[in-house]
Amino acid sequence: MILDIRKLTRTHGQGEQAVHALRGVDLAVAPGELVAVMGPSGSGKSTLLTCAGGLDQPTAGEVLVDGNDLTTLGRNAVAALRRRRIGYVFQDFNLIPALTAAENVALPLELDGTRSRAAYKHAVTALQEVGIEELADRFPDDMSGGQRQRVAIARAIVGERRLLLADEPTGALDSDTGEAVLRLLRDRCDQHGIGGVLVTHDARHAAWADRVVYLRDGVLVGQAGPLPDADALLQESR
Repeated sequence: MILDIRKLTRTHGQGEQAVHALRGVDLAVAPGELVAVMGPSGSGKSTLLTCAGGLDQPTAGEVLVDGNDLTTLGRNAVAALRRRRIGYVFQDFNLIPALTAAENVALPLELDGTRSRAAYKHAVTALQEVGIEELADRFPDDMSGGQRQRVAIARAIVGERRLLLADEPTGALDSDTGEAVLRLLRDRCDQHGIGGVLVTHDARHAAWADRVVYLRDGVLVGQAGPLPDADALLQESR
């Protein structure tokens, strides 16, 4: 498995003020598989993703990425694994305005020690894969929302990434541009064998996945797939 989450628990705070974001969640994602995570606001979707990506530390349980248990690694080792193996696509893009598209994409490689010229070359290749290589020297403020999201996806796939995590990646986009972004995620799983996790509130977007899992109050309450069944799952879980 590319991602293997076991009995994942995440609690914020203590005592009566404790908030149980996740309660013993199990989730496995195979190479080439795209899994959609759905659920109401506050169900734990984004917390699941941040724990899977090493951005947050679980209270209990295990998170294995490509066989490496993030919960047993030190902070530096987690950061290195995240740069090399995990790509993260945010809803609000999280691009650095002062850097060009290629510089934004190359940044994780440079932080990992790749020389600037080689990192730039890899970045342009990633931009080619998402269809915007002509924007390599353009700054984020000079791009449309769809173009910025493609840059964010290029940054998430550059190098030898094995796991792609996307948190509502179409939330700030129109429907046509959103579908193009989802097609990129789908193709990346199909053509390169990476594992993908897509957090979404829209069953139409979940239909791009191989299966959907549904969270409520931090608990995985159901799953279905392939996902023309997403609407039925949502109805059953209410």
